[in-house]
Amino acid sequence: MKKIFVLILALVSIQSFAQSPWLTVIDTKAKAIQPKLVEWRRHIHQNPELGNREVKTQQYIANHLRSLGIEVKLLAKTGVLGVLVGGKPGPVIALRADIDGLPVKERVDVPYKSNAIAEYQGNQVPVMHACGHDTHTSILMGTAEVLASMKKDIAGTVKFFFQPAEEGPPADEEGGAPLMIKEGVMDNPKVDAVFGLHIASSLEIGKIKYKSGSMMASSDWFTIKIKGKQTHGSTPWTGIDPIVVGTQIINNLQTIVSRQEDLTIAPVVITVGKFHSGVRANIIPETAELEGTIRTLDSKMQKDVHEKMRLVAKKVGEAWGAEVDINIETKTLVTYNDPALVAAMVPSLEKAAGKDNVTPGIWTTGAEDFSFFGEKAPAFFFNLGGMPKGIDPAKAAPHHTPDFYIDDSMLDVGVKAFCNIVFDFATKKK
Repeated sequence: MKKIFVLILALVSIQSFAQSPWLTVIDTKAKAIQPKLVEWRRHIHQNPELGNREVKTQQYIANHLRSLGIEVKLLAKTGVLGVLVGGKPGPVIALRADIDGLPVKERVDVPYKSNAIAEYQGNQVPVMHACGHDTHTSILMGTAEVLASMKKDIAGTVKFFFQPAEEGPPADEEGGAPLMIKEGVMDNPKVDAVFGLHIASSLEIGKIKYKSGSMMASSDWFTIKIKGKQTHGSTPWTGIDPIVVGTQIINNLQTIVSRQEDLTIAPVVITVGKFHSGVRANIIPETAELEGTIRTLDSKMQKDVHEKMRLVAKKVGEAWGAEVDINIETKTLVTYNDPALVAAMVPSLEKAAGKDNVTPGIWTTGAEDFSFFGEKAPAFFFNLGGMPKGIDPAKAAPHHTPDFYIDDSMLDVGVKAFCNIVFDFATKKK
């Protein structure tokens, strides 16, 4: 028994010795560039740009990658692809960060507060990094710097995706992950696995959460146009009221969620966010228009909900004698984490943050266009904490709000996570 124990101890020691060189180097280098991560992040935060308009951000990233000797390609309007070929043969791994801001006015009083203004849907609007894409960008820039300095030790090729327009491109423009894929980022050489992270304003800094399988919802946007018959408000029976038709459609859409979908499989959310109709209080108008979103966490349920929504719109319209047209556009798919990839790579996250700081989480009805990359290769997307220590998560400002705030004092954890993934994935692919 004693001999067996000694043999096991020796094997563990050999394994630890074999792994320790890159783990120690990654940890040291990531900590060393933490001040740079903050500098880059705050520069990007103070100079946000909207989707497909990230011209200065694109140049900032490209200049940094070129300075590291990384091959750079500009694509997808304002995106950047960096390619680092390691010193040893191995797999192709992709790491992704999104780079666009949002039309939100910042209320947080910090020295690097955004005062940027840009055009959005024909209007001049304030712009802010209200979802943390500035942190994602700086983390991936830092990851590129660490990995470039370890190039001879890398087995395989690392692709760095700096993706524009994650929040959606302007109307009538292509953009985001679909355009990156269309322009070839997943090919030549073909990507074996793709990874991404998202900062979380209600998760404490230094912590990581992940979920195997479905993690984030699909996002579908719909428009319902109703044509009734205009008449005087005093004689509604002489017309067809599109406002009443619209309200009946809204009520029936909610029964799809509450009475028709099996919510023990996965949640469904249908939201009508806009309802436009009428010009005067005493005129029943001719038309009405509804706009909203659909969130599902199961691809089969997603298709089923679409069919039921079309049926509701059509039948309610028929019942009232109104013409109803519904259009549903898929913005993102379900963000799905490949279970085998998750199981293999969670230890890499634990090395970065400490085992006690890495825990499984639950799915969310938020959406991410990272999901499109997961159609082309096994994918793993996880959350990194950005909430200051000692804060009640329930009181942390949500993403996409003016008070959104991220503590950037531990961004190096994200760099360590990405770098560990690169080395560990190559080892496990042998």
